[in-house]
Amino acid sequence: MQGTRHQGIPFAGAPLAGAPFAGAGRSLAAGLALGLLLALPEAAQARAPDPAKVVGATECAECHKEETETWKKTRHYKTFKELPRNKEARKIGKALGLRRVRSEGLCLTCHFSSKTEDNGKTKPIAGISCESCHSPAKDWVKRHSKYSGKKKETETPEEAKQRWIDAEAAGMIRPSMIYTLTKNCYGCHIVPEEKLVNKGGHPAGSPFELVRWSQGEIRHNTWHNSGKENRPLSPERLRLFYAVGVAVELESALRALSKATEKDRFAVTMAKRVQIARLRARRLARATKDPDLVKIARAASAARLTLAEAKSLAGIADLVAKAAQAFAEKHDGSKLAAIDRFLPDNKQHKGKTRTPGS
Repeated sequence: MQGTRHQGIPFAGAPLAGAPFAGAGRSLAAGLALGLLLALPEAAQARAPDPAKVVGATECAECHKEETETWKKTRHYKTFKELPRNKEARKIGKALGLRRVRSEGLCLTCHFSSKTEDNGKTKPIAGISCESCHSPAKDWVKRHSKYSGKKKETETPEEAKQRWIDAEAAGMIRPSMIYTLTKNCYGCHIVPEEKLVNKGGHPAGSPFELVRWSQGEIRHNTWHNSGKENRPLSPERLRLFYAVGVAVELESALRALSKATEKDRFAVTMAKRVQIARLRARRLARATKDPDLVKIARAASAARLTLAEAKSLAGIADLVAKAAQAFAEKHDGSKLAAIDRFLPDNKQHKGKTRTPGS
């Protein structure tokens, strides 16, 4: 259907009835309009991987053998060969005027890992790989992997700690950096590209949920036990994953909606996604009474889901991001047992978890 431009027409109906934070939401919206939000740290900004800094999964595999074998069983790996042959992908590419989905346009960002070779040419070298999640490794891989110039057994705890500090400062996204890692997931699974959806016919995001999808086929928690088992996350860690996932989904959907230019499939779907995510955020806030989760729920209640509110929606997304980062940094999950009731069970995990050695 052809999109029609609107100025103040809601996408998904009136704000949710009975919103517990409605009064706070009105005052927050006024503050947002005046631009009272602080600038976000650079880590909070979504960035496309720089192919000039990509080294490729082969270099990671030199040490991370079991993790690499797990990756090879996933759709992240298989998309490199399968997507260009996929009829639906070709149909989308044709609608966008692309000749090849593996070498042009929007497809490259989320379906492939690209690298700039020594001759200056950039080309896709794999599907979604290590550096898609942990960031391009050129600036940090040597510091990360060299044990401070020693062997693993002789590196002191102080040297190891400094090595991790240096790797993070150079851009490495470690598993402990839950908010930043989650941003990478939702940066693609939300599909924040209006043209790709409205013109190309691409689905407006996948039914992604951080716990379900991270604990299925892509789980590769084998490094710290020398590849003996692929351990599930602890209950404490699962709580953090779920709550941060809800917050980042809300933030990402708000940002996507703020960039919409017409009331078509992209905008309508993102508005619905905001509705669902803010309901989940509200439930988390009520259950935990955590100050940062309450801030997120209140911010979400202020969102008016219309094209005319682009600046306000982007501002609310900034506030959600700031509170989500604060939440992730403050908690280890031990005092968040109230979240357990919301966690998906093992049967809901996406795909089969690989057993090391299989």
